Amino acid sequence: MRVVNPWLMTDERLGPALLDAVRRVPPGGGVVFRHYATPERERRRLFLAVRRIARARRLHVTVVGAMPGATGRHNGPRPLTAAAHDRREAMRAVHLGAQFLFVSPVFPTRSHPGAPALGVMAAARIARGLDGRAIALGGMDARRFRRIARLGFDGWAAIDAFAPRQKRKAVPR
Repeated sequence: MRVVNPWLMTDERLGPALLDAVRRVPPGGGVVFRHYATPERERRRLFLAVRRIARARRLHVTVVGAMPGATGRHNGPRPLTAAAHDRREAMRAVHLGAQFLFVSPVFPTRSHPGAPALGVMAAARIARGLDGRAIALGGMDARRFRRIARLGFDGWAAIDAFAPRQKRKAVPR
């Protein structure tokens, strides 16, 4: 296991707290810039601001979808990071060159209310023995990562764990 610092998955829920959330990611971690619903011009402006902070903090940055000037991709051809919801998807991502596999959802998450979670053991089986670093995603925070790291996870990623305290809401367990 090669422990890596946490990753922030961005989306519109962070609102004006986005840049502060990026600043809370420890050096060596990363940001997956998503912001699917943001209009293109605003999305580009936000991405450039996130990238500037990330570079200064020595964070990896990947982007979902097309973004001029982005060097790291999430999913797609030659990805740096990739989603791994099952073993087949994880193997395909490694074959395409992904270095970080976001295995999800490990636990219930506000991002996908009502969607079934994989559970810890099924999530661990997805990434076991693959070359990419297994990043646990879905209802994750530092405390939960400490409990499951021994099962082969190299790191964790989240949205809410980086959000301001007043923005966080409980997720049914």
